[in-house]
Amino acid sequence: MDRLKAMQVFSSVASTGSFSATADQLDMSRAMVTRYIAELEQWLGARLLQRTTRSVTLTDAGENCLRRSQQMLALMQDIEEESTQHAGELRGQLRLTCSMSFGHAHLAAAIGDFLAQHPALKIDLNVNDMAVNLVESRIDLAIRISLEPDALLIARPLAACESVLVASPRYLAQNGIPNDPEALTLHDCLSYANFGKSIWQF
Repeated sequence: MDRLKAMQVFSSVASTGSFSATADQLDMSRAMVTRYIAELEQWLGARLLQRTTRSVTLTDAGENCLRRSQQMLALMQDIEEESTQHAGELRGQLRLTCSMSFGHAHLAAAIGDFLAQHPALKIDLNVNDMAVNLVESRIDLAIRISLEPDALLIARPLAACESVLVASPRYLAQNGIPNDPEALTLHDCLSYANFGKSIWQF
């Protein structure tokens, strides 16, 4: 058994919580994922995962194995990066996250161009409109549309994102046109829940 490969498979299952997702991520069959996990458990003499029809969770032995596996995989990656003959070449995996609209409109094409320049780099893109915990999800880089980025993170402005108020002609015909911001309190307004607040500043 390729024990490093088994550790990689196990780490992926622990991260995704799914044998099928791991099979897709590592480009192998689900049966092969199951085989690597079974052989790793046999080698260690301990059950690493609790499996149900709905979820996959780590046992205590699995928690310990995951920590050690991640250390081994990180060490192996360091060795590969140090031994590369191409100075300055970007290698390894970069985990990104951004909103769905931004990902489709801008990032997908940019990632294609970037990977063409750095073929040894792997990019894992999480496109999600929900707030993602960057530490728990092991995200390296997040692109956010925000006036108040998390103070615990290192933030750099990339571009301005202008906002405008709009209304359909039918709504205005039925409810009238507001003449000033205060008049909006008498109107039905839609806000974006993921921003976490419904306060508009003009």
